[in-house]
Amino acid sequence: MLSVVTFLTVLFRSTAGSRRAQTMTEYALILAAIAIVVYVAYNTLGNDIGTLVNHVDSILTTAAT
Repeated sequence: MLSVVTFLTVLFRSTAGSRRAQTMTEYALILAAIAIVVYVAYNTLGNDIGTLVNHVDSILTTAAT
């Protein structure tokens, strides 16, 4: 995780002078936040999601026969 923070810090400092670079940095921060949310959600709900997918698969398999 430290390498991501270091990367974002270097990216921010190297591109802090222009408006376009500011937008790119904002997008990078938004992407990092989304990745963290997805990671936490997957770790929290991972087994439940797998069970749900298997249940839907078995229902669809039964309905197809």
